[in-house]
This record gives sequence, structure tokens and C-alpha cells, in this order.
Amino acid sequence: MELFIVFVFILGYLGITLEHSLKVDKLVPSLLMMAFAWAGVSLGLDDFTMWFDSAGHQLLDITGMGNDERMHLMEETLLHHFGKTSEILIFLIGAMTIVEIIDHFHGFSAIKGFIKTNKKRTLLWIVAFLAFVLSAIIDNLTATIVLITILRKLLSNSEDRIWFAGLIVICANAGGAWSPIGDVTTTMLWMGNKVTALKLMEFLLIPSLICMIIPTLIASFMKPFQGNFELPEEDGVTNSKASMMLYLGLAMIVFVPIFKTIFHLPPYVGMMLSLGVVALFAETISVRQFKMTYVGNVNNGKNSDKIAEKPAEHHESPTFRALTKIEMPSILFFLGILMTVAALESLGLVFNFGQSVQNSMHDDVFVMLLGAGSAVIDNVPLVAASMGMFNAPIDDHIWQFIAYSAGTGGSMLIIGSAAGVVAMGMEKISFFWYLKNISWLALIGYLGGAGFYLLERAL
Repeated sequence: MELFIVFVFILGYLGITLEHSLKVDKLVPSLLMMAFAWAGVSLGLDDFTMWFDSAGHQLLDITGMGNDERMHLMEETLLHHFGKTSEILIFLIGAMTIVEIIDHFHGFSAIKGFIKTNKKRTLLWIVAFLAFVLSAIIDNLTATIVLITILRKLLSNSEDRIWFAGLIVICANAGGAWSPIGDVTTTMLWMGNKVTALKLMEFLLIPSLICMIIPTLIASFMKPFQGNFELPEEDGVTNSKASMMLYLGLAMIVFVPIFKTIFHLPPYVGMMLSLGVVALFAETISVRQFKMTYVGNVNNGKNSDKIAEKPAEHHESPTFRALTKIEMPSILFFLGILMTVAALESLGLVFNFGQSVQNSMHDDVFVMLLGAGSAVIDNVPLVAASMGMFNAPIDDHIWQFIAYSAGTGGSMLIIGSAAGVVAMGMEKISFFWYLKNISWLALIGYLGGAGFYLLERAL
């Protein structure tokens, strides 16, 4: 039965990696392999001799257990993993909703005001640092979407934009690696009590900065980033409350690690508090804007018959609107992936593999390979599996190095990260164009940051 579960995982993962070829959203194979994997665990429960205790990080001998005891153990394990997975998913839902509320008020359009140049090289550095900083706060995927959207308003030439988009992917992934809320994988390690926010930032900020600066510096001397571009005229779309909602939303997301440090509560509790505060301001602003519009229309006599029939308290809720726009397919994909890895972990397969790896190669070499592998295979299951492989204390260098490698290694291929995939879709970047023009820059940045981190820890 163990071979069946491994086969299900491999088959499901092929479905995920071939998403674009099969034209089937990756959440489908993710959910199917989760269900089949746990069904396999249930069917083979009587035959298993070992069981992995994730809380104690040790293998248990269950040879002498009866059927009822085994069933109870499986249910407890399933509930434990579902609880830990749900913490991550609720956290992500809260963060996504805050981002959508900011976008509802056109908050991200305020970022365009930071760009006052018409030189491509200067624009590259501005965009690079914005990607690095924004991704650390609102995650690398959202930062990529926001910046490419802004670029579309600045650069009319699509050939220029794809070069900038390629560098945004590298910078956004680098920015997400040093922040506990910047990437799904760092969030997983943080919420799994493998790293603390302060130590993660202390040891990964400079390596991540190097990973961003080296490719950007090299690219700034390349021909696509030379010369000038024509600044567009102001479109006047920015909402009067845009800047306020942008700064409020970003501040409340940054507050989450502070909340955890002060109250020692799980991060999703702090994220729900932040969402509540942002939603309160959003609803208040929305109601006031609606009433002002309503009263103005009444005073002007516009559509008086229809206005009289519509109560002033009926307005479009920005919170409800934001909840309808969050990426539920991504949430379900993470659910399927994490729970499938949990099934493999429960049978001790992940732990045994980790022991074999540690006996055959140095941990740092393995993590470097993990980073390179994340360019081909999604980094979420790789990090989820690594969390079951190593029995290292919190803030051990192995966890920090995993966060860096998994977060930045995916930049080496356009399909290696969520930021890359969304850039690929938004700007129609081909796999081979990215491989030829951007991948070598990402590799140099990855190796530069990794080298600095290893040297930093050695000293």
C-alpha cells in the first residue's frame, strides 16, 4: 500500500507540473491525490508496522496495536495535520482579502506616484526595489501582479515590458524569502515554529538583497535597459482614499509578526485581527461615500424616482467583494499538496528519505539542490517534505537556508514560482525566452546570496 501512495503522489505531481499541457487546473490533481493518498492509508492501516509522530518527530512501532487503536491514531493524525494546514490557509485567506480590499480602493495605483523618471535604467532599479520591499509585505505573487500592472501604464512596448517582468520575478522572489509573510514557504516554516520572524530577517535580509542586486546590476548594463521611454499622462483614476487604504493595509499585514511576538498566539489570529481592522475602515469609508453620492443625487434631482425607492444603507460591501476575488483555487491547491505530504509523512516515508539524504550528503548541499529543484517542482511540497526530514531546533541554520533556497531558487525557470507563472500569463513570456535571457541572471543571484549566507554562518 505504501507503493500505491507513492505512485499516487508521483502521478498527481505529474498532473500539477503538466498543468499547461493538460489544460487542467493544478488544484484538480492536488485534491485527487490527497483523497487517494489518505484512502490508501485507511485501506492499508492494518498492515503498517511504523507510524510517524509529527509532534515528537519520531517513528512509533504500532505492531501491537489493534484495529480500533490504529483507526483512532489515523484520525488524530489527520485532524492534527488538517489543523496545521488550516492555520496556513486561513492566514493566506486573510492576507489575500486585505490585498483585495486595498485594490478595491485603487490603493496600488498610489505606488505609481513613486516613479518620476523616463530612463529605463532608473526605472529598473525603482521597480526592483519596489518588488523586493512589496513582496516582503504582500507576498511575491501579489507584488508581481501589482508591478506588472503599473508597468503596463508606463511602457507601451510589450518587448520592453517582458524584460522588466523577468527581473521583477527575480526581485519579488528574493524579497519574499527573508520575510515570514513574503512567500508561502517562509510562512509555512514560520507558522510551523521552524523559524522566528526576527532571526529570519536577521540572517536572510542581506543574502536576499544580494540575490536581487546582482542580477539587477548586471541587467542595468544590458541593451534592453538603456535609453528613455515616454512617460504617459496622468489618468486621474486614483481614489481619494487610495493612499490611506494602501498604507493601512500594508501596516496591518506587517503588524501580524509583531502581534505573534507580543501575545504568542498563532499568526492567523493576528491576521484575522488585521483583516477586521482593515475591513472596518473599508466599510466605514464605503458607507460614507455611498451616502454622499446618494444625498448629492437627491439634491440634484437625478433619478429621483429610483433614488426614493433605494434605502441609503444599501451599498456594495468592499469586504464581500474582496472575498469573492481571492484565489480560492490556490487555497485548495495548497490544501491538497500539504495534506498529501502529510499522508506520506505519517507513514514515515518522508522521515526515512530525510535520514537517507543526511547520510549520503551534507545538509547544505541537499538544500542547494532543493533550491534548484524548486525551479522545476513547486516549492510548497518540497518545503513541506523537508519539514518532516530534519529534526533541528527552531532558528537552526538549516531552516533559514531552506527558506532562502526554496524562495529564490524558483526564479531560475519561469514555471518555478507563482510569481513567474503569473508573469508568464500576464505578459505572454515564453518558457524558452526566459530560459535564454533571464535564467542565467537568476542563477548568478541565487548562488551569490547562498554563498554569502554560508559564509555568514561559518563566521
